[in-house]
Amino acid sequence: MSQVPDPAMLAKAETLTEALPYLQRYAGRTFVVKYGGHAMGDPEAAHDFAQDVVLLKAVGINPVVVHGGGPQIGAMLKKLGVESSFIDGLRVTDRETAKVAEMVLSGSINKELVGWIARAGGKALGISGKDAGLVTARKVERTSKDPDSNIEQAIDLGFVGEPARVDTTILETTCAAGMIPVVAPIGAGEDGETYNINADTMAGAIAAALGAARLFLLTDVPGVLDKAGALLTDLTPARIAELQADGTIRGGMIPKLETCVHAVEAGCEAAVVLDGRVPHALLLEIFTSRGAGTLIRV
Repeated sequence: MSQVPDPAMLAKAETLTEALPYLQRYAGRTFVVKYGGHAMGDPEAAHDFAQDVVLLKAVGINPVVVHGGGPQIGAMLKKLGVESSFIDGLRVTDRETAKVAEMVLSGSINKELVGWIARAGGKALGISGKDAGLVTARKVERTSKDPDSNIEQAIDLGFVGEPARVDTTILETTCAAGMIPVVAPIGAGEDGETYNINADTMAGAIAAALGAARLFLLTDVPGVLDKAGALLTDLTPARIAELQADGTIRGGMIPKLETCVHAVEAGCEAAVVLDGRVPHALLLEIFTSRGAGTLIRV
């Protein structure tokens, strides 16, 4: 007489069976994951995230992690008594602020995340965009329109940069060696200066250069929502433009989706905006038919 299986064990087996086609589809492919927001300040969430990327590596996927750190930079600047200001969501970065940003991003945050991955059983290598010429940066240029004269004026954000070129050699070498690259969003310019780069922008440029199967932007919201608050699970660049024009997409979601669109139009197969606060959100998005966020592809 056959024994009735434990329902919990049966559910686990069914979950693995559901994941099988996705494991086969993504074996040997690269995922770029931008990690930041709420999850970075929550040890339990950080532990879950580390487990997720170690699992991805174990099943034959090559995760590349790019992390942020804006709140931590702000806290350190405050502790040091350094004033900072923002224009269009970008921190105005003088030379002193740039040094603090590099110290926090390439130092404490990067190595803490490397440590979380090690505790989860993985091997991670912490680097920044400056290492091995990974990212060559150029100075970000912004303009604003004077409300009185209606004349466009240049805005100097200081040492805020954006990727001009990406050399993926160090990432490919690290992945081939069985390790997980963890990248701080700092880059060096042709002028020899160090530039602070928005982590979403950095992740998008790296995903495009690698021809990644997926770019994941972990945020503090479920994904892109319609005007009624319902999750939009699938979007195209054209649909994103329509939703931005009618005001459905606004605020901080605009630059995130611009990053996603640029990535998928430049070589990344698809991008996903999902809630990093949800335990194992990455695995739910990748290995289940239901998914967990908003998928963007051309």
